Amino acid sequence: MTTKLIVIGAGPGGYVAALRAAALGANVTLIEQENLGGTCLNWGCIPSKIIKNSADIFLKFLKAEQFGINVQGKIIPDMPALMKKKNKILDTQRKGIAGLLKQNGVDVEMGRAVIKSLKSVEIIFDDGNKKELEYDKLIIATGTTPLNVPDFPFDHDRVISSNDLLQIDHIPESMVIVGGGVIGCEFAFMFSALGSKVTIVEAMSRLLPLPSVDEDCSKLLLREMKKRKISVFCDTIVKSSETKDDQIFIHLDISPFTDNPKPKKLKTSVIQSEKMAVCIGRSALSSDLGLENIDLNTTAQGWIDVNERLETNIKGVYAIGDILGPQKVMLAHVASHEGIVAAQNAMGKDSVMNYDVIPGGIFTMPEIGTVGLSEVEAKKKGYEVEAFSVNFRTLGKAQAIDELAGIAKMIVEKKSNKVLGVHLIGAHATDLIAEATLAIQKGLSAEDIAHTIHAHPTLAEIMGEVSLKAAGIPIHG
Repeated sequence: MTTKLIVIGAGPGGYVAALRAAALGANVTLIEQENLGGTCLNWGCIPSKIIKNSADIFLKFLKAEQFGINVQGKIIPDMPALMKKKNKILDTQRKGIAGLLKQNGVDVEMGRAVIKSLKSVEIIFDDGNKKELEYDKLIIATGTTPLNVPDFPFDHDRVISSNDLLQIDHIPESMVIVGGGVIGCEFAFMFSALGSKVTIVEAMSRLLPLPSVDEDCSKLLLREMKKRKISVFCDTIVKSSETKDDQIFIHLDISPFTDNPKPKKLKTSVIQSEKMAVCIGRSALSSDLGLENIDLNTTAQGWIDVNERLETNIKGVYAIGDILGPQKVMLAHVASHEGIVAAQNAMGKDSVMNYDVIPGGIFTMPEIGTVGLSEVEAKKKGYEVEAFSVNFRTLGKAQAIDELAGIAKMIVEKKSNKVLGVHLIGAHATDLIAEATLAIQKGLSAEDIAHTIHAHPTLAEIMGEVSLKAAGIPIHG
């Protein structure tokens, strides 16, 4: 008998799960309340990269003379035109996903899903009509929404979310970004490049205070921010805010959350700005799903717990993607792989999700690519390690394209010289990290990479240079 499988949520986890289950013979229904593609396509990865690309081009125009190009006339960003371009690309991508689903026999229902029982899901449509579907297996992939902080809630005018930033119709004269994590740092560079006076407020002692990001990357990123006149307040929190006329007044305090034992005294306690963008976390989209109707366990914050097979405490019910929360890895490409694993298990296979080797891409200026352990993490795990670094400026290609800022850092086990982690910050680092991901996945040593010929002149040579140094035979590094 054909397995009836329902997937709730059509983000990069949900639609991939639907496609994989259909390929394995399931009768699949995919339910989505908003747009195909989820947060990644509509409110995250893709729209922000469209804006970043324009910011990169605009910066190039501003220093065109250095490239031997005489640009005449005024160069200004056109946000309405950029938003139009963004919306066109997103629409094309959504149509592509819809075509894939149709081609693979997946039924798509656009509405809000509510789990009614262990065997049925109700769909509530925008017009108020309802429809009930039966299922044998269920995959939950509902994702998250920007965290709304009660002390300074979103008004979507002065206090805005990352979603609001992706729909903005002008470049704010000034902007305070609350949160120096991935989202906050990416937007800081983008809007600074486009002309905003940007300030970041971060509660921890460094930018990108993530275990997966090596501290040397955070240090170089801070230097680049200072070069671009981005103000950074670490060890600092926003206590409150108030709007007066066309400005928001943001009150600061020393952070009680910082890992810095001796945070410096604040230089100022109030910042005045046109906008305050709050980028300090995500909230689980699980409260209206009807999880209580099947006694499915969640954490106090609404995250769903799963085992290594991505099955919840209810047999035959799986969960994937950002709804699993920060105890897993909240990245689009991870959600997609979780979708494959969950779909295979729902269809009777025995697959396990492995989080050991996951590349991370951070689209700051310069970009950051990470995979494996940081130096601090490796030491905490008991490894005896050595770390080797090479500057991007040693590469002919970096000189040719005027992208000198950056380092490549490789962490190797001292005894075996096996690569444990690679951390890149520099031009196209998010693309370059793929080689390191394969190397760590396959358990390669620094010598294995060093004796792999890298084309010249390319930025990919950075992996060759840093591995040559780690192998004890440095050339340019």
